[in-house]
Amino acid sequence: MKSPLSRRTFLRGSGVAMALPMLEAMIPTARAARRANGPVKRFVCLSNNYGVYQKAFFPKEDQVGAEYDMPETLRSLEKHRRDFTVFSNLDHGFTGGHQGVPVLLSGVRPVLAHNYAEGNISLDQKLAEHHGAATRFPSMTLGVRERNLLSFTRTGVQIPTIDMKAAYRAMFFEDSPEKKAAAGERFKRHSSILDVVGEQAKSLNRELGKQDQGKLAEYFDAVRTMEKKIVQQEPWLERPKPKTDAKEPNPGNGTAEQLKVMIELIALALQTDSTRAITMVSGFANGDFGLNGGYHGFSHHGERPEPVAALKKIEGYQVSMMSYLIDLLKAQEDPINGGTLFDHTAILYGCGMAAGTHQTKNLPLVLAGGGFKHGEHKLYPKEDIQRVPAANLLLSILQSSGLEIDQFGSSTGTLRGLEWSA
Repeated sequence: MKSPLSRRTFLRGSGVAMALPMLEAMIPTARAARRANGPVKRFVCLSNNYGVYQKAFFPKEDQVGAEYDMPETLRSLEKHRRDFTVFSNLDHGFTGGHQGVPVLLSGVRPVLAHNYAEGNISLDQKLAEHHGAATRFPSMTLGVRERNLLSFTRTGVQIPTIDMKAAYRAMFFEDSPEKKAAAGERFKRHSSILDVVGEQAKSLNRELGKQDQGKLAEYFDAVRTMEKKIVQQEPWLERPKPKTDAKEPNPGNGTAEQLKVMIELIALALQTDSTRAITMVSGFANGDFGLNGGYHGFSHHGERPEPVAALKKIEGYQVSMMSYLIDLLKAQEDPINGGTLFDHTAILYGCGMAAGTHQTKNLPLVLAGGGFKHGEHKLYPKEDIQRVPAANLLLSILQSSGLEIDQFGSSTGTLRGLEWSA
């Protein structure tokens, strides 16, 4: 079988080296096979930790379907009206204020994770498991000033955040031979340690009571997760990293300008197929837009004009960065599927807390791209007895990404009225 052409192939002659664009021959066989079975899908979640000022975010309840007036906070998405859907009255069905933030991508509160077969694994980590070693990084968890509380493994471990400078270096900086050799040794050492721990744990299990056996089973799951990650990472050790003309960003402290750079970095990560699952949480730096005060303080607005105006500026800019990401992905050809990167990338804007008043009902959720049929405001019942779980939206995204599952977290099915193409 013919080997794929290296992404770093150059045309050379007369002292000149010319880099080639992404070609069909550069797509590895496994990736080409997946394309034959269905398109490769990608996922990006853009979030904050405080919800939104709802009166400026949601369309009016009597404006359902395609004919709705664009709300003030969503106005920057007007040019993409046919490419996104805004949802009203979806939530995860519990109260708890800030405790809702980590639940956005799972539908499961961490304290109740033991009641679910897959714990409180988040959507991005479920996709990371699905894509496996197809990309250098199974997922990326980014943060701009605010702490990223979205990503959890099936064993309840929170995925740490990296800043944009660290992400850039991980994607595009080649490690020295010495560093690669050291990493290879770590892979071997960790693998052998896990083998020993696994054997000892199996032996110990026979001597334990039921409760301890349950705890040990959770430990086994954690060990297996780590083993799988090590196996997935090792083959990438000697593979060359992609090149980019984009400059290395500064670490940043969450300003509006740096959020834009982070959006550009996300587009680069998808363009180079470095990962297919990305989460990012953005905050607000004191002084942006001429505002003095903290985002958290503004979120407790009490309908006072000054903090409400501040929230509209902050959240309107966050949504404008979603619009900017759509622009960037529409401008890039998808090297694996054909079409554009946007055609096969689902972008979710939202938060697990609905508003700074600590309510968790009616989460702010906007979905763009991903092969879904868009262009509408979808209104779901307010009544608890008829409530539609937000986890149904998560399940729809997973199924559209090729996962053959019929439940995710607290879902009761896929989201009715939301169609997608294979």
